[in-house]
Amino acid sequence: MNNLLRVVLDTNIILSSISRRSPYRTIMEKLYDGKYELFITNDILLEYEEKISENFDPDTAELNIGALLLLPNVTKIETYYRLKLIYPDLDDNKFADCSFAANAHYLVTNDRDFRMLKSLPFPKFNVIRIEEFLEVVNKL
Repeated sequence: MNNLLRVVLDTNIILSSISRRSPYRTIMEKLYDGKYELFITNDILLEYEEKISENFDPDTAELNIGALLLLPNVTKIETYYRLKLIYPDLDDNKFADCSFAANAHYLVTNDRDFRMLKSLPFPKFNVIRIEEFLEVVNKL
């Protein structure tokens, strides 16, 4: 069993770190270098693909999703619990459910709807913003 940092990245984090010119590019580079473990589900992967296609183009989406799936430190899991903790945007629950199932160290998002997770007594979520996660990965 590896001791890598277990992370779930919201789609907005993927979109912010894909471009080689992005100040957050290090997040993807550290993932490609195997410095942390990314947990995803089929639903998360489909959302990544859809939003990358919309914000960049379908070829960029295909290349990035293909690269993610080839990485040994990207783990696709099944979520057996639907916690239904985030209400403004129910679609966001897939990230909370994945984070719970993966026992993730960090759920990284810039989406304000996730803030309420910080106040829950159980389950505990370590929700951080992209700037905070960039500091974490820069130390890896």
